[in-house]
Amino acid sequence: MADNTFWIAALTGGTAVVASWVTSRGNTRAARIQADAAMASQRMQRLHEARRAAYLDLIQQGQRMAELYWKVSEVHRISDPESRSSSLQDFRDRIRDTYGDLRRAVRVIELEGPDEAAAAAYAVKQATTDPYQALNSVIAAEAGAEARFDACYSPYWAALGRFVDAAKSALHDT
Repeated sequence: MADNTFWIAALTGGTAVVASWVTSRGNTRAARIQADAAMASQRMQRLHEARRAAYLDLIQQGQRMAELYWKVSEVHRISDPESRSSSLQDFRDRIRDTYGDLRRAVRVIELEGPDEAAAAAYAVKQATTDPYQALNSVIAAEAGAEARFDACYSPYWAALGRFVDAAKSALHDT
């Protein structure tokens, strides 16, 4: 009888050791899965925040550009040619500076993605070309340049609106 007791005790002890080992591996794996899930969630949150900040920056720069375009249209009404020319050149310089900030914001969005938002951001950048060229024509006193400049405002504004829609869509998808 003592021999059976020894084998039963050994079998019970062995089973306990194996059960403990299996439980330990399961707990380790569960902890690893939980840590990976937490890291993935944090990564997605950081991506969302980075995209949101980049999108807001482009929207802000786009708004600044639109305000300058609007003010240039007001300068058309200045009757004194010298004062008008000086104001237009000043606005051209301010638009050029704002364009640099807008271009940087577009580059960040191209980095942060997604592709749809990056394409819409690039379209905003491209929509600044015609107004700038038209403004140079206004400064050069070319015929019809003022009307051409004013006609550029709506396409620019539409491109900025399409970007806002793409940004909203991208933020809701992350």
